[in-house]
Amino acid sequence: MAGSSAGGPSHLSAASPTPKILLAKPSVGPIAGKFGRGSAEDEAQHHRSRLPPVSSLNILSDSWDFHIDRFLPFLTENTDFTVVGVIGPPGVGKSTILNEIYGFDASSPGMLQPFAIQSEEIRAMAKHCTIGIEPRISAERFILLDTQPVFSPSILAEMIKPDSSSSIPVLAGESLTAELAHEIMCIQLGILLTSICHILLVVSEGVHEDNMWHLMSTVDLLKHGIPDPSSPALSRLQSSEIGPEKEFRDKLSEGSEYMATPVFVHTKLQDQDLSPKNILQLRKSLSQYFQSHSFTQGSRGTEPTSFVIPSKTSRNQHESYMSAMWRLRDQVLSEKGASFGRAVSEREWLKNSVKIWEMVKSSPAIADYSRMLQSSGLFRR
Repeated sequence: MAGSSAGGPSHLSAASPTPKILLAKPSVGPIAGKFGRGSAEDEAQHHRSRLPPVSSLNILSDSWDFHIDRFLPFLTENTDFTVVGVIGPPGVGKSTILNEIYGFDASSPGMLQPFAIQSEEIRAMAKHCTIGIEPRISAERFILLDTQPVFSPSILAEMIKPDSSSSIPVLAGESLTAELAHEIMCIQLGILLTSICHILLVVSEGVHEDNMWHLMSTVDLLKHGIPDPSSPALSRLQSSEIGPEKEFRDKLSEGSEYMATPVFVHTKLQDQDLSPKNILQLRKSLSQYFQSHSFTQGSRGTEPTSFVIPSKTSRNQHESYMSAMWRLRDQVLSEKGASFGRAVSEREWLKNSVKIWEMVKSSPAIADYSRMLQSSGLFRR
């Protein structure tokens, strides 16, 4: 259920102890404190000893395959959880924002960051540090999904073959150039996240960067026939039955209009961008750009939610970097994001998410869009 409160879930499974895994464990001994790691730590110790290492938990790999076996043991039959994803280009602060939402406390001895952030060395080499989709679970049963960057030169460099074709099979049965495949990957990632998340943070740098707006517009255009993870028809299907056929799509028509609630975040704003007039203009432009899109229509009928985050060096008199980050965290923790069609457990959510990924990779709408881009001459053959 979207929008679970910061106080934690109220419907936890009675069949087995809830694994109190925060996925950023201290290196020595239990730590009592804000996450309640006192006596419950001993109770869950045996369960944790059988769990896979954090580094192996990616549910979407660099080969563009979805894996659930390694992450599934961390999930429960609890139905009161919220899925928060993030999408954006390199270096905009996606992992940093998710660390804040997670509630990472850097002052806690031995506590590791849930999500790795770019080091100076990685930044100097123009590399990326997140691969595919990397999940974590907060104490409040927020499932946080960090993602590899979109529009990333380093990802493109890794997937390009000597003949300029893609080393990653992005669309089933189609060979694409690396540049086109990279473009399609960004769209596929956006469609997946808008299908399986309750809230999606769309992160850009500065006030003049609108590439993410264009991407979300394309995602909204191509997200046809993709249900949310609670679809009863989806639960009954086997992954081998999923394909682009019309008969298959008709079975899943119920709930196909689902779209996660987007929250547009503009980071690293400089002092000259932070005047009330400029911020008002940014939000007005955002509202006008998305006025006819699905996530501002229908029952919601609301303007897109947006946040501005000053740079760490900004001396903005209206709001500091930390104040803006805390406000964003409070907003996400209290946000009543889009609701799935019915209540599902954490484990059912993950099992159906892999089926949704198969639907995304076999989507006729995305395949047609890819062929249109190829014929346009925008991408090398």
